[in-house]
Amino acid sequence: MGRPLNVGMVGCGAISAQYLRTIERLPELRLVAVADLDPGRARTAARSHPEAEALGVDELLADPRVDAVLNLTVPAAHAEIALRAIEAGKSVYGEKPLAATTTEAARVLREAEDAGVRLGCAPDTVLGTGTQTARKAIDDGLIGRPMAATATMVTPGHERWHPDPDFYYLPGGGPLFDMGPYHITALVTLLGPVATVFGAAARGRDRRTIASGPRKGEQIPVMVETHVTGVLVHASGALSTLVMSFEGEATRAPSIEVHGDEGSLAVPDPNRFDGPVRLAAAGEREWRDLPVTAGYTEAGRGVGLADLAATPEGEEPRAGGVLAFHVLDVMESLLASAHTGKAVTVSAACERPRPVPLRDTPSAERA
Repeated sequence: MGRPLNVGMVGCGAISAQYLRTIERLPELRLVAVADLDPGRARTAARSHPEAEALGVDELLADPRVDAVLNLTVPAAHAEIALRAIEAGKSVYGEKPLAATTTEAARVLREAEDAGVRLGCAPDTVLGTGTQTARKAIDDGLIGRPMAATATMVTPGHERWHPDPDFYYLPGGGPLFDMGPYHITALVTLLGPVATVFGAAARGRDRRTIASGPRKGEQIPVMVETHVTGVLVHASGALSTLVMSFEGEATRAPSIEVHGDEGSLAVPDPNRFDGPVRLAAAGEREWRDLPVTAGYTEAGRGVGLADLAATPEGEEPRAGGVLAFHVLDVMESLLASAHTGKAVTVSAACERPRPVPLRDTPSAERA
């Protein structure tokens, strides 16, 4: 590009601080505008970046300085902001999920393609050294042919710590839509796209009580399933078992394990960029840590936006809209299967994302 990608950030909630730290240290990105429904939050975020200006959403989308919109709104607003940004000729990188529904997401994909702008979506955690080192171990044949995987996330629910947890329990939220994108994106990165799913789901309570902040003690409605489990049948033939739950206090289950006919891998938490990858090879009694061999080192949230900016013209970004649409379809299909009791075919196709060689930053010369 010859210059940094000028970014306009819409949404200054809790996750924005992590993006701001990454943008600050990546020369490929420059924050020029910030908007939020709360103008005070926008002004606070803008003060952390000397070139950034606090604007209204309409002003930000119309600002000719902005090359790409970083969409950090709540899930229900993801599609609306993305479509408005695309209409304004901006590329878009958004928090997960791509949209609240596959119907909305399909329109976002279509409009982005028609407008000739780039579309990316979190999670970009899978571009870090944890998942990428595990992927390289699989590709190098260290566990033989991958046969199965497990992915587990169990927590009591975000109302324990989040002062405004309402959106976690509205459509587009719940453990599957909140945390599922991390685990499913990692599974697709490791084992390839999903062809068919079998699902089951339950809702433990109709209301939850906020436990911290100024709204402590307030009850909020629960409108989504809070325990979702299922089997993902990958196109490769591998089977992944998924458990996403806001109905448990804790778990000792590993975030992800992958099992092959010559060994097993323990993969770090896909909500993190790094962490140890452990191998139990056939005939070995002990797990051993593998050296870091792939992925962006010292990565943080927002590295996917820099990777998108560095992706050669005509190639799909590693944390791209097509992958995010596939992951969203997997999640919707799991819930459809849970409601019907039947297997559901995942219709949104995608390719396994390109691997990330071991490197420091996603510069254009090396993407």
